[in-house]
Amino acid sequence: MPQLGGPEGNARLTSMTAVALLVLLALEGVTILFIRPLISVHVFVGLLLVPPVALKLASTGWRFASYYAGRPDYVAKGPPQIVLRAVVAPLVVVSTFALFGTGIAMLAIHPRGGPLLGLHKASFIVWVAATGVHVLAYIPRLWRLVSGDVVAASRLPSTGLRLGLVVAAVAAGGLFAAGSFHLASPWLDWVGNRR
Repeated sequence: MPQLGGPEGNARLTSMTAVALLVLLALEGVTILFIRPLISVHVFVGLLLVPPVALKLASTGWRFASYYAGRPDYVAKGPPQIVLRAVVAPLVVVSTFALFGTGIAMLAIHPRGGPLLGLHKASFIVWVAATGVHVLAYIPRLWRLVSGDVVAASRLPSTGLRLGLVVAAVAAGGLFAAGSFHLASPWLDWVGNRR
């Protein structure tokens, strides 16, 4: 994404998206602790997360593809550490698709627990472990990357575009959640009846 500032701009976009995700995921985490009374918030925030997660996967996927396609600027930046690249990243990606896929699929099916709920819980366990390692590996440089576009002297081209993409992803998530939330009614009723 040369128009976003090359590899450093891509890293900053990924980091800005990560900050938005950390805030939203913290909120989602609170709902897990109190799932019955907060099931509606859990569903809404889960749906809201879809576009920002897609943006994060797209920005990291771009770096991956650019590096392995031999783009000189990405090759010069170098690959992620081998364990993160070969083990953690695939687990994060696969478990993310499984977690969000089963969550969305459950909205299409009347609640009865069943295999989807079990898969959703199992994918969450894998996802939280893999994502926890991922976050711990990248958090030391998160502030430097995000603040780079705040400090005028270190801004790269298209700072506004990167920020706009993150804001647009969160806004799209809000619209997606608001437009899809009606699908959660059977689940909300099911959980309400089991209290």
